[in-house]
This record gives sequence, structure tokens and C-alpha cells, in this order.
Amino acid sequence: MTPAEAAALLAECRKKIDAVDVQLRETLNRRAAIVADVVRAKESLGLPVYEPKREQDVVRKVAEGNPGPLSDAALEHIFEIIMREMRALQETYLKREGAPK
Repeated sequence: MTPAEAAALLAECRKKIDAVDVQLRETLNRRAAIVADVVRAKESLGLPVYEPKREQDVVRKVAEGNPGPLSDAALEHIFEIIMREMRALQETYLKREGAPK
């Protein structure tokens, strides 16, 4: 591969990554938008924000059939961070006296 070809390939890869990053942002925001309903349901059921069993189930489901190249451990780490942020959002809604209607 020539330096020019390598530079063109790198530019194309970065363009693709930028597009995927926008899709990830949109998907994460869709997930976060569901949190308002989660808070309302948990309040009605008297459930805590943090449910370790549920979070373990989420990680297990994500890792099932993982084709890679990300390892199951990498996915677990990523989803732990996502769920931590979703818990923080739930707490924010609760501090405002409930989820948005």
C-alpha cells in the first residue's frame, strides 16, 4: 500500500467511524428516553433504581452470541458504563420528584 492509498483508506475509515458514532449517540439517547417510563414504573412498583440482577441479565443478553471482534469482557465494561449513566439519569428524575409525564 502506498502512502497515498494508506492516507485515503484512513480518511475513509474515519468517515465511517464518524457515521457510526452518530448512530451510537442516537441509539444511546433513545435508550435514555425510555428511562422516564422506567422511573414511573419503578416508583409505582416500589423498586429501587439499582437492580443488580437486572443489570447482570442485560450484560448476559448482550454477550450471548457475541460475534466479536469486541470480547465479552469489553462489552460488559461498555454496558456497565451505559447502565451507570442510566441509573444517574433515573436519580436525576427522582430528585425532580418523578419522571416527566
